Amino acid sequence: MIEIHAVTIDAADPYAIASWWSEATGLPLGEGDKPGDDEVMLRTHQDPFLLFIRVPEGKSGKNRVHLDVNGTEGRTRDEEVERLVGLGATVFEDHRRPDGTGWVTLRDPEGNEFCVCRSQAEREGQ
Repeated sequence: MIEIHAVTIDAADPYAIASWWSEATGLPLGEGDKPGDDEVMLRTHQDPFLLFIRVPEGKSGKNRVHLDVNGTEGRTRDEEVERLVGLGATVFEDHRRPDGTGWVTLRDPEGNEFCVCRSQAEREGQ
């Protein structure tokens, strides 16, 4: 058996994109992380944490691994999409269905895809 310790995301500017994700999620940056660092951690409540590392090449294709997120604090999927777009994400693909199911694929400011899914309350029909 293995434990997943971190999910690592390639980045042109690890501090900037980790800061964006910190604002998006409300999770803190790693202690001592600062602009210009080659590795910046976004601390989750438990492992795995998110690790942003500097790489020389830019993003060139579709992500093979991506994050799925959903709204908390009473926000619906659609409210979360609006909030994240307001922070600088862009809508990539909209998979929402007329019956309220589905998801929206966004891109963060560096172009990494992630999906916004319905909240737990929405999935339970509340």
